[in-house]
Amino acid sequence: MKNSNYETAIPEFPTHNRIQLNVGGKLFATTVSTLQSGGPDSLLSALSTRPIDDPDPTIFIDRDPEIFSVFLSLLRTGRLPSTSRRFSNHELADEASYYGIETHLKSSMLPIELNGIDASFVSTIKPAADPKVSTFTAGDGDGSIWVAHGGQISGYDCNLSPIGTIRTHLDEIDSMLRVLPDVAALGSESIPGLQFYNLASGRKIGSTDWIDRSDPRIHKARVAAISNSSDSVFASYNCYHRENSILMIDKSTLQVSSEFGRQSGNSSKTIVPRKLTYLPHSNLLVGSTVSSGAFGYSGYIRIWDTRSRETVWETNEPGSGRSSRFGDSFADVDIDKDELTLFKVCSKSGDIGMADLRKLGDDPWVYLMDTNPSMKNDEGMNNLLIHCYRKQVFVGREGGLEVWSKLKEKRKENVIMQEEEGGLLYRRNCMDKPEDSVRGMIKKIEGAGDRLFVSREEVDGIEVWESSDLSGVISVS
Repeated sequence: MKNSNYETAIPEFPTHNRIQLNVGGKLFATTVSTLQSGGPDSLLSALSTRPIDDPDPTIFIDRDPEIFSVFLSLLRTGRLPSTSRRFSNHELADEASYYGIETHLKSSMLPIELNGIDASFVSTIKPAADPKVSTFTAGDGDGSIWVAHGGQISGYDCNLSPIGTIRTHLDEIDSMLRVLPDVAALGSESIPGLQFYNLASGRKIGSTDWIDRSDPRIHKARVAAISNSSDSVFASYNCYHRENSILMIDKSTLQVSSEFGRQSGNSSKTIVPRKLTYLPHSNLLVGSTVSSGAFGYSGYIRIWDTRSRETVWETNEPGSGRSSRFGDSFADVDIDKDELTLFKVCSKSGDIGMADLRKLGDDPWVYLMDTNPSMKNDEGMNNLLIHCYRKQVFVGREGGLEVWSKLKEKRKENVIMQEEEGGLLYRRNCMDKPEDSVRGMIKKIEGAGDRLFVSREEVDGIEVWESSDLSGVISVS
């Protein structure tokens, strides 16, 4: 039996299981069990318990009928219909809160498992005030993100819905890391010290400076890079007199617990580390930096044992090792923490090198060789970035974005292979479309949850990349 005034045909269930609703003037027919699937604490479940002999069998709800239609489909199938793309995440979240089905909505909005080969650009996060982003930090477990813009920090939850903006005392935030669920550590090139802010309360909770009263050169040290462990924060500090060091800071007290890696000078071997990565299973801290000049790129990678505070391995490029490709120094490095593998992207050739952190020596690099004739030649690019996430290696080449994915099969044609025992295979794929790569130089790449976040030079907001056939291009403000 059909009725043109109804959203759906009235199901052929027993009369006592049917229920009629008038939402904003539009009639809907469903079942009690569908409404009760919203959960015992939801408004819909409460409405489904009305007496059978109620003189007015139609329940009126003074809300948006189009969004209710989306939620009814969600309760029936467990998935958001394609019509949900017409509404912003904020609109859907507000209505879901009214009906008491926020958990269902959040679950349905999370992207599928991130697979770089199938990932595409799906949305842009743009803070409402001053959308020019200086840096960001993502929540690894849930895909949430905090965005720094003009001395402010805006937070977005796992569904990329805005959760608030706070203003800091900094004019610009150059480095930021989420060190606790509600606490961010901030560094600025204009203000000395490492600043700690609670984003839930919007208040500054402390700061940590590098102080050495026996050395007058240690003055107003700025923070260049931040990493953290379960109980400590690591920050590299740099002074105007070219003195730099790494401080280990206790999270509970925000006091310095140790200092290591101190060095002086402005050569490529002694400049401050601008990238820090902590490896929890081995208590190692990996620091790297790179600089460019008239003769190309140069830099170092250095590893410290955080317990002994001693350097356990280092390499300098160009110039280290027989096959480290003298004159083709790395432009960026990152670490696959799960596989304990160090990756680098070379500045001139654009080649990808990898090294097993458990087998480091004078020359640990193995280069991944692209045999796919359809891939473009990347030599001569000036802006190269690399980021490891979920056993995938993401590479930004100027404005282009690509992924190197690990394979389990034996060697085949047009794949990338690590030439060592075990025969690890990698396949290289372009992630972007031509219109994606022209948006601007890629400035930062970071993975979180099942999302990849990308920022670009002179481009407002943060790009969101997901592996989802249902994703639509939207703007999250």
